[in-house]
Amino acid sequence: MNAFDLTGKLAVVTGARRGIGRAMARALAEAGADIIGVSANLEPSGSDVEKDVLAAGRTFEAIRTDFADPEAVRTLGADLAARERPVDILVNNAGTIRRAPAAQHTDADWELVLQVNLNAQFTLTRAVGGAMVARGQGKIIFTASLLSYQGGINVPGYTAAKHAITGLTKALANEWAPHGVNVNAIAPGYITTDNTQALQDDPLRSKAILDRIPAARWGNPDDLTGATVFLASNAATYIHGTTLPIDGGWLGR
Repeated sequence: MNAFDLTGKLAVVTGARRGIGRAMARALAEAGADIIGVSANLEPSGSDVEKDVLAAGRTFEAIRTDFADPEAVRTLGADLAARERPVDILVNNAGTIRRAPAAQHTDADWELVLQVNLNAQFTLTRAVGGAMVARGQGKIIFTASLLSYQGGINVPGYTAAKHAITGLTKALANEWAPHGVNVNAIAPGYITTDNTQALQDDPLRSKAILDRIPAARWGNPDDLTGATVFLASNAATYIHGTTLPIDGGWLGR
């Protein structure tokens, strides 16, 4: 089991304040990694995710960055890439969603979702991943989606961004695998988070979703933690450019 040990590693988790990001940060800390948590509204101290990490015996640093602000993301990337202690693991989990039929989906919503879910991901990964390539090692994990495979309903911007994330995962893996950097993604299924609250609250949509999941339940953020630790660890050294669905069997239905 030593291949899964992350002791001494430094992991950056974006969107770490709650939900999937918080669960990922906690799991990485429990596996031995120190954590830098990044989120637009992350408390400077005393956050729930900080408490999780400290309870696991690891260190935590909070960075507040608005991923809708391209310059703020560039500044974050430059900061992380230039630090004396290098980033070993980058988890690109920050995201947002806007729901509206395509004919009413505004330019503002489209641009916001593409900026947060795709442009910011590339900007940050270019900086931190470039430093990993120079060192000859590193792990990068994107949060994709079931909508990396399917079209969804009323979420054209989100679907476009998540399709692009799977392509970006492959493109970066093609370039960086020879340099010892693993780039992979996790595609969560229907998980009980704020992003899916509208679906959970809709009796018809919620039932239709649940009826299709072979596991017969919605997922929860903790369902993603094992895969996160796995892809961040030496156990996944020969895995490159893969998107791993964690969906209760949805895609196999």
